[in-house]
Amino acid sequence: MGYAVVLGEALVDLLDTECAGVPVYRQAIGGGPLNVAVGIARLGGAVQFVGSFGDDVLADRIRDFLTVEQVGLVGAVTVAAPTTLAVATLAGAEPDFRFYGEPPSYSMLDPDQVDVSLIDEADVVYCGSIVLLSPATLAAARRAWSLTRGLRVFDPNVRPRLLDGAAALSGLRAVVAEFAAGAHLVKLSAADAELLYPGEPVESVAVYLRELGAATVVLTLGAAGALVAAAGTDPVRVPAPKVEAVDATGAGDSVMAALVADLLTGGEPLEPAGWRDRVAFALRVAGLVCERPGGAVAMPTHAEVRQRFGG
Repeated sequence: MGYAVVLGEALVDLLDTECAGVPVYRQAIGGGPLNVAVGIARLGGAVQFVGSFGDDVLADRIRDFLTVEQVGLVGAVTVAAPTTLAVATLAGAEPDFRFYGEPPSYSMLDPDQVDVSLIDEADVVYCGSIVLLSPATLAAARRAWSLTRGLRVFDPNVRPRLLDGAAALSGLRAVVAEFAAGAHLVKLSAADAELLYPGEPVESVAVYLRELGAATVVLTLGAAGALVAAAGTDPVRVPAPKVEAVDATGAGDSVMAALVADLLTGGEPLEPAGWRDRVAFALRVAGLVCERPGGAVAMPTHAEVRQRFGG
């Protein structure tokens, strides 16, 4: 088994909660790609995180946390900026994120800072999330995407609060099409699909991304499970397990983590049914994440998933 490279943001989430009946924010290390990296490691995969960290105490905590979780930091750089804060307020089915910190600490990885050998030797390379909105980190992601000889995995992980009008959305839509065209796997949520392609049925979005060039598309549907569009078959739905959800933060990231961990151990499935089985397992991982309070710390091990759901 080789290793995965996860390129994206690391930051600190402030999660909406209560203490003695008073609204408060709980600090948690986060960022969608960071959650993915931790999820891969907890499921037994080797992983390296590539991104830019701030130069403050919060960044030290992020590094220490990732080191404890056995996430490699060979490709991480330190920049002269405070760690970005993501304030997550629960106002619906998914958290509403607002970001604080200028310039964003996660947006300062330059293309020439990408470790060529690290990318070249990786079995899987993940790119995606809010770093795609920054010119520098978008260029770094493009360089990593072009350098890898392994499997390319993409997740747009859209944050509407960071999109400034129709032009920004149109630009992001073009970036999504660019990365999807060269991807072995694209994972996105129903919320992502609705924002990027308003009014389109999820089946149509999955087929469109496959027509662009994505080998397989997994579209998560929250409690309704996921849609899988693999080569040679019509999109199929995979049900999610019934859980007592307390926090959906990181659930989509855990699906991505489980799929990447399986790619590391088994490569791409030879038959479409193999993807359905893998997505079913990933949804069990996400279900367990939803039963825990949020983000990276909620990512489970294989043993915990088996204990909760059997198998």
